[in-house]
Amino acid sequence: MHRISYLLPDGFQVMALATQAVFEFANLVAGEPFYEVACHSMPGGSVKASLGTALQTRPFTARSTADTWMVVGVVDPSGAPPSPPQLLQALRKCSARARRTVGLCTGAFVLAEAGLLAGRRATTHWAYADALQRRHPDVQVEPDRIFIADDPIWTSAGMTAELDLALGLVGKDLGDDVARSVAHRLVMHQRRSGGQSQHSEILNLAPRSDRIARALEHARRHLAQPLGVDELAAAANLSPRQFSRVFTAETGQSPAKAVERLRVEAARLMIERSRQPLEVIARETGFRDRRHLREAFMRGFGKPPQSLRRDARLGS
Repeated sequence: MHRISYLLPDGFQVMALATQAVFEFANLVAGEPFYEVACHSMPGGSVKASLGTALQTRPFTARSTADTWMVVGVVDPSGAPPSPPQLLQALRKCSARARRTVGLCTGAFVLAEAGLLAGRRATTHWAYADALQRRHPDVQVEPDRIFIADDPIWTSAGMTAELDLALGLVGKDLGDDVARSVAHRLVMHQRRSGGQSQHSEILNLAPRSDRIARALEHARRHLAQPLGVDELAAAANLSPRQFSRVFTAETGQSPAKAVERLRVEAARLMIERSRQPLEVIARETGFRDRRHLREAFMRGFGKPPQSLRRDARLGS
């Protein structure tokens, strides 16, 4: 039995509780109750979530025990008061005895306050990554990661990334086959590795009209093709000249630049999730060759594909 204990502050972000479903279904897939889940708070009793619903919790003290502590954050840590000193002291002692300590989303702020992230790599919700870095310069904050495992400390980005981290824990404990089966049962589109980006290029481009959104979706589905302006304009039911003008006005990018960003994103996912050679990845995502892929990565990330592959393996 592996004991998972959640440490909840007043006003905790309610999405964090969704990760408990990952451990519930891991027990079902494993065919035995491998995980036991409990919720703690100081001083115990009823704690309100960000939504206003209440949850009964056990008291959290320096003597509390768990194999994995899941420290939950609040919706907006920038306006939250510092954690109570007695909580931070108890967390340091409990973490020292545990197998792992996890900061879910802005729970990373609590870990940093306790000194548990000093000298470590960590991530959090992208909107608060800069604040975490400013408050705790001794932490190596990586804002564009789904989750990071700097054993024995794990941290995640926001919201659904917490589910990816929980699946990462299951994969570590019970194997990748179990983790994939759990993701399938939860109807998750894909199981994302820790090294993946928090952002989607289609979301970043944020087209205002359905016509441009259709063109971008067409491009995403046919990246191995040349994808000239004529083809994209046809997908949007616009003339090439009108398409180029509307596309740039809505996205702030030329069609060619936007397609390159989509190709880089697709290539990055393949690099992080597979062991396929870079030549194959370049061909399947529409780059001329491995050299062309490298040039695009240097423009987009300032580092070559091989470096991102190493980072993804370290962050998984």
